[in-house]
Amino acid sequence: MKHYNITITGKVHRVGFRFSAMEAAYRFSVNGTVMNSASNKVFIEAEGSQENLEQFIAWCWKGPLGAKVDKVEIEESSLKNFTRFEIISKV
Repeated sequence: MKHYNITITGKVHRVGFRFSAMEAAYRFSVNGTVMNSASNKVFIEAEGSQENLEQFIAWCWKGPLGAKVDKVEIEESSLKNFTRFEIISKV
C-alpha cells in the first residue's frame, strides 16, 4: 500500500472533477479524499496498491469530460489508512 498526494492543475473546477474522481477511485479500488484547492487546482489524497494508483493517476491526467488537465504533481507520503474515498467540501 502507498499514499500519494496528487495536485491537478488546469480547467478542473465546475466540470464535475471531484465526483468523477470519486467514481474513478471506486473503479480502481483507491481510498482517500478529493477537494477543490486554489483556483484551477484539485487536491487528492489517494491510497492503494501501486498498480491501482498508477491506473488512477492515468485517469487524473484525463479527468472528466470538459476538464483540461495541464499538470499532475505527485508526492508520496505516509499512509493514513483511509477506508473509503470521499469528497471534501470547503466550508
